[in-house]
Amino acid sequence: MPQSLPELPRTLGELRTSSFPEERLARRTVKDELRANLICKLQRREELFPGIVGYEDTVVPQVINAILSRHNFILLGLRGQAKTRLIRMLTTLFDPWLPYVAGCEIHDNPYAPICRRCQLLIAEQGNKTPIAYLRADERYVEKLATPDVTIADMIGDIDPIKAARRGQDISDELTVHYGLIPRANRGIFAINELPDLAGKIQVGLFNIMQEGDVQIKGYPVRLPLDLLLVFTANPEDYTARGKIITPLKDRIGSEIRTHYPATLEHGIAITRAEAWCDRETGIEVRLPAYIAEIIEQLAFSAREDKRIDKRSGVSQRLPISVTENVISNAERRALANGEDVAVPRVLDVYAALPAITGKLELEYEGELKGGDTVSRELIRTAVGKIFNRYFEGVNMQPVIQWFDIGGTLKLEEDVSSEDVLRQLNGIQGLMEKTRALGLTSNEPDAVRASAGEFILEGLHAHRKISRSEERGFAAEERKRPAQEPEENQRARQRRQFN
Repeated sequence: MPQSLPELPRTLGELRTSSFPEERLARRTVKDELRANLICKLQRREELFPGIVGYEDTVVPQVINAILSRHNFILLGLRGQAKTRLIRMLTTLFDPWLPYVAGCEIHDNPYAPICRRCQLLIAEQGNKTPIAYLRADERYVEKLATPDVTIADMIGDIDPIKAARRGQDISDELTVHYGLIPRANRGIFAINELPDLAGKIQVGLFNIMQEGDVQIKGYPVRLPLDLLLVFTANPEDYTARGKIITPLKDRIGSEIRTHYPATLEHGIAITRAEAWCDRETGIEVRLPAYIAEIIEQLAFSAREDKRIDKRSGVSQRLPISVTENVISNAERRALANGEDVAVPRVLDVYAALPAITGKLELEYEGELKGGDTVSRELIRTAVGKIFNRYFEGVNMQPVIQWFDIGGTLKLEEDVSSEDVLRQLNGIQGLMEKTRALGLTSNEPDAVRASAGEFILEGLHAHRKISRSEERGFAAEERKRPAQEPEENQRARQRRQFN
């Protein structure tokens, strides 16, 4: 297969004697092409969808089966589950170049033209008919479904202005203005959020999916299009805004359910790939593993929390946005204190509340408490779970005792790492516990300060010590035994005396 455009045939005559054989291009459909190239990749054991994490044993095998079955299919799942990214990567299964009749709006096959213009052009010019090419990524057309989409947008309409300019009868096929679906001919047409498409427009897709053609405005114009149709949608019970009509669902070959990351490691890998962490300020950004885990655990905890709407879900965009905000807060602190290294701390996760509250759809109980309160409790829960991963079984009693005998520590958000570390060093036995995080005494102040604060936040999450805006970290107020009534004390003393 030719690899660069200048080497490709430029006329129909050259095309017929090239590596684009007529018998293959004239008969092979888009679905056949995707299937054949997929089989080659599977035989070579190539990675099919690089960057898609956590779907290797669930979603990807089902997508493979749908393509091998030559099915139109739908990806059904909650927001932020990489549905759109996955279908956009289907273009990697196309050939590098696709020849078509130059100037054709629907990228007609030179060997089997379906539009009137191309049929007349080839009849007139024969082997001299000019040929153009589509790259693989140009063979993908995507439409976000909205209630105002019309049949004319999707299929096409008669253009009276075009008819007037060319002096043609308005019923002539050459006066047709093609919609998005015909313009996606010989490629993939994707509709995002299918339930938002009006029911009558969904009905308009029936003929395309069943018969493989479209008809425009009732005129005798039949276009046997060559397409793979792919859809995405949230579950139908997500909102009352719309649904996929039953006859359309019946015509979709495969319904594939997507999901959120199944493990913390998968979620961290996705967030690391998507979040903007490499800043160009001359400051080195170090994101500790435990901070990344806290941020990811925050999303996992939110998905399990009964105060969060399960039908809406918690998008993977939440940990991505929180990571970026957390790094930005650490970066701002480093810039203000003239430090060379920016290391996020747990307090930076609390500072990222604006990236959390807008992404949580609360149930009634959550609404009563408020988004900020729910978010803070989720952070505290996440800190506690990650703390257990590193310090379960580690004796923290010396640190707790330091607070029990009256010690307090208030860490300001914008204080330099050196000052924070000096305060943390004053707590007996605290900094030596950071060895469980893999730290040594040679680490920069910012790294050690972050680790020390993480331990204190973990103890606070498990209610071993308290923390308030006024006092900072202090001893946890424990309930004292109720005072025994005086008459009971006298009765007990008499029994002991007797």
